[in-house]
Amino acid sequence: MEILKISVVRIGGSRGIRIPRKVLDECHISDTVEAIVDNGQITLRPEKKPREGWAAAARKIHEKGEDRLLIDDMPDEWVWYR
Repeated sequence: MEILKISVVRIGGSRGIRIPRKVLDECHISDTVEAIVDNGQITLRPEKKPREGWAAAARKIHEKGEDRLLIDDMPDEWVWYR
């Protein structure tokens, strides 16, 4: 774990910090972050995108042959009851 001392600077009517490129690259941060404020501390993490990585995971499952039905005796036709 590395602890960095980063100055808080004025940005218009607000205040902000400049995160060093090395940290941005290491944390895979590009445009937006999620900020979690808890008990007087701020945690920044890369924004998670819904379904991120699903396509790659589906390819791996297919390559392993694990993309089969879990129920072996599925009926050919569904019977609907009222």
